Amino acid sequence: MSDAAFTVIDLGGTTLRTARYGVSEDAVTDVRRVPTDGIAAHPDLPVAQLQARVLDQVAALAAEAVERHGSSAVAIAFAGPVTADGRALAAPTVWGGPGEQLPVRRQLEERLGLPVVVVNDLTAAVWRYVDPADERPFCLITVSSGIGNKVFRHGEVLLDTEGHGGELGHWTVDPSPDAAPCDCGGRGHLGALASGRGALAAARRAARADPDGYARSALAATAPDPEQLDNHALVAALRTGDAFATDALRPGITALASAITAVFTAIGIRRYVLIGGFALAVGPRYAELLTAELERLGCFGLTPEEIRDTVVLGAADDDSGLIGAGRLLAARRPAALPV
Repeated sequence: MSDAAFTVIDLGGTTLRTARYGVSEDAVTDVRRVPTDGIAAHPDLPVAQLQARVLDQVAALAAEAVERHGSSAVAIAFAGPVTADGRALAAPTVWGGPGEQLPVRRQLEERLGLPVVVVNDLTAAVWRYVDPADERPFCLITVSSGIGNKVFRHGEVLLDTEGHGGELGHWTVDPSPDAAPCDCGGRGHLGALASGRGALAAARRAARADPDGYARSALAATAPDPEQLDNHALVAALRTGDAFATDALRPGITALASAITAVFTAIGIRRYVLIGGFALAVGPRYAELLTAELERLGCFGLTPEEIRDTVVLGAADDDSGLIGAGRLLAARRPAALPV
């Protein structure tokens, strides 16, 4: 049992990562990164060809990793909705779309000759934050280039068999026809307002609307031209409490707080774990601003003190999908472990 290992894979639109998950040590090692052979690398190829390229790449890298790791099973955290039987329904950041559903699990099991589990990347990440000693349900929220969420309750992630659920990033917050565009093609979605990309776009809009205010902010020292402003400068300004940057962020924070209050009032979740590159880069300041907005909006039935205990930051690394995939596989496939 001490040598039990799984190969875990995090398949994103930009990067494909493989790693060894050691069961006894509950940690990942041998983490390797390569560019995903999908739409980012080949923007002019049709979806079907991109699907084939990505699947070939995953299969080849998984086979090499399995041999290195001595793995008994493989788990894949996938950037898109996945059905209970391991079919990828869509993957805009990986192969664009729309396209045919891809039976990732079945095809990889045929090629690798090992059990394979395929889940959405945020579903995998949830399992990193499952504490056997704490049975309280929780909601994992990622604030990165987009926004996503998953709810864990009574030992499982709340999804239907077709992979639906946990897509707060595509909840329509602003129904106006000129609302901010979302990467999915819609407008006014939570991800368009509150993601890292949304926050950057909001800061640029604020700079155009108030050039004098922008000139007095810490942002202007880094990027005199607002169109040159990037997330690194925005994060740095937010961490120091810059008033202009904070005011530009507030509409997105309000939208996210509204989404959290909706989840709470609908199903009573009282613990929210924040991950994702943007939220974790801003750090405690992000959680502080979000909690203050939750207090202002109110959560029906909760006192201000109880509201202040609802939001926590996740681990400040990018391993949640890999570690979570390993934990999920250990929980789902105990028979796969060597005796």
